[in-house]
Amino acid sequence: MRRATSLFFCLLRPGTIHILLAVTLFSVQGCDSNSPLKPWHTKVLDEELTMDMVGREVKTFTDYLALEERLFRELDEKIYASTATGPAHALERYSSASSANPGRVHPNWNRSFELHAEAPVGGVLLLHGMSDSPYSLRALGKTLHQRGYQVVGLRLPGHGTAPSGLKRVTWQEMAAAVRLGMEHLESKLGSKPIHMIGYSTGAPLALDFTLNAIEGGRASMPASLVLISPAIRVHPTGALAGFKNALAVLPGLGGLAYLSVMDEFDPYKYNSFATNAGAQVHQVTRSVDQRMQALSRDKAAADKLPPVLVLKSTIDATVTTDAVVDNLLKHLGGRNELVLFDINRRAAIKSTLLISDPGPLTKRLMENSRLPFAVTFVTNENPQSASVVARRKEAFSLEKSGIEKLGLAWPRGVVSLSHVALAFPPDDPLYGQYPPADEELLFLGDMAFKGERGLLKIPESWLLRMRYNPFYAYLETRVIKWIEDAGKPSGLLSGN
Repeated sequence: MRRATSLFFCLLRPGTIHILLAVTLFSVQGCDSNSPLKPWHTKVLDEELTMDMVGREVKTFTDYLALEERLFRELDEKIYASTATGPAHALERYSSASSANPGRVHPNWNRSFELHAEAPVGGVLLLHGMSDSPYSLRALGKTLHQRGYQVVGLRLPGHGTAPSGLKRVTWQEMAAAVRLGMEHLESKLGSKPIHMIGYSTGAPLALDFTLNAIEGGRASMPASLVLISPAIRVHPTGALAGFKNALAVLPGLGGLAYLSVMDEFDPYKYNSFATNAGAQVHQVTRSVDQRMQALSRDKAAADKLPPVLVLKSTIDATVTTDAVVDNLLKHLGGRNELVLFDINRRAAIKSTLLISDPGPLTKRLMENSRLPFAVTFVTNENPQSASVVARRKEAFSLEKSGIEKLGLAWPRGVVSLSHVALAFPPDDPLYGQYPPADEELLFLGDMAFKGERGLLKIPESWLLRMRYNPFYAYLETRVIKWIEDAGKPSGLLSGN
């Protein structure tokens, strides 16, 4: 609070009154919900990692797990114990009898997890996105574990508990947890290759660690990076989130601590989004962007970067393809690749409902011989077919590597993927294409409800967003090959 109050009074300096008025207007218009704040929006959990703890009572990943154990006990005592049960709370995450209570499923995928391998071929650190939890990358983690990797799914500070956890967390605290996770894998695996998979905000955190390794001259660094729906240079208005968050400490403006307030029915992701979370995403992406630009001017340092695979939907409400290309991949060498999932051309060609078509940008990428990275384009085999193929172009070339038929097709009625969809397979029991066999389990996946507005507790906009990836099998195959090739003694020679 002291930090936010200081920021507020800085706004009162001469020449800042117009900024203050603009931010106030942004604040009033920026919260898209009429829902009242609940205890999980306001109560502070004290057993969360802070920078004051790092290097003192929390020196290792084991220490972090012990702190996490205390944190979840505190969550039970402060929030679950005081939340009512009954039919009115049947879809409330913090009601102990609710189907949305993540504690009813074991293990609780909101917590950090480690999948041990008897004779590991390497290690993988999984980094989820802002407001998410380790659940988001568990499918990839399980598959990699089956292939002999020791896997750590890290719960980032502020996550997996209550939305209030994101009101005061900093990206530096999340970065500190990432260091603990990597140091833990290094202590277990020695010289064996360790890879990082970053989803959404987990991507700039993985890049931050890698840049620190280069700048600090660490002996070890990730063998490769896999970035899924990476949060690279979010919209500039994200900077205003910091100002709005400062105003939230003033009497009567506590609601400004959230950009959106919703009912919490998702067991593994906050539906409400704290203003501070937006500010932290802006800060970490800005930091990484500035350092990547500096790195691009130092060829010797840039050559130390491990190979990077980026997987992204052409339609992404959070990050544009331009940002990924211009602010990341253009700064790297030729060992990197961008995999783009197009819209459903068969569905789109029959419709005039599209606001914009990503086709022109994709065409420019596929026809640019100067790009220092390979591009793979996953799209309809032809506009009359729902089947998809992968078309690949090499770095610094117009050379195409042929067309790969994937044996996959667009599901009926699906127009595009989304920022949140890529990491989840169609058989995901929560977000997938079909409900799980166990009818007692909550299902938030492919639901096609029809009725009047305002009837359901789940907003229509939430239901419309694609939650799973019908082409997950291809994504998984590419990730596995990328990691296995990068882990070979000769390193990654080709994305094929």
